[in-house]
Amino acid sequence: MPHRVCPWWIGYLLASPLRRLQYNPAEILAPYVHEGMTVLEPGPGMGFFTLELARLVGASGRVVAVDIQPKMLDRLKRRAHDAGLDDRLDVRLAQPDSMGLADLSRAVDFVLAFAMVHEVPSPGAFFAEVSKALKPAAGVLLVEPAGHVKPAEFEAELASAAQAGLVPSGRPAIRRSLAASLKKA
Repeated sequence: MPHRVCPWWIGYLLASPLRRLQYNPAEILAPYVHEGMTVLEPGPGMGFFTLELARLVGASGRVVAVDIQPKMLDRLKRRAHDAGLDDRLDVRLAQPDSMGLADLSRAVDFVLAFAMVHEVPSPGAFFAEVSKALKPAAGVLLVEPAGHVKPAEFEAELASAAQAGLVPSGRPAIRRSLAASLKKA
């Protein structure tokens, strides 16, 4: 496992209800996610945003949650089951070099990349894989923690996204974060 990946046990802190004081998943996601959508969430951890995504896509939608840490995914599945949302989730264990999304080619309506792109070995490869999964004109919300990612690093991530055909469509204000909404060109 790369040294840059958040340790699995931090997932308990990231899934804490106290985190809602800083990030309200419903407020952040509501402008982007609607009933019936297929949403991809790489790096979901234990599901802080995943459960809200599952609520927003409704019974006719699905959330594909991909992580490289089995313990994170185990906790996510348990939390989704307890919330009665597990039937809306497709939980996948990623490989170090791929999220394993070949079956989702041009099938995804929205991607939430929240505080995780700075942890991947190659943002360019990440955005290329995301772009292949997205439908034409589909969206991505890219958010990085301002304390971990410097503005120049965030701009480099945006450049990698642009090389994969993802163009900026806005700069939402998300507390203590660098954020951009992107669209597939």
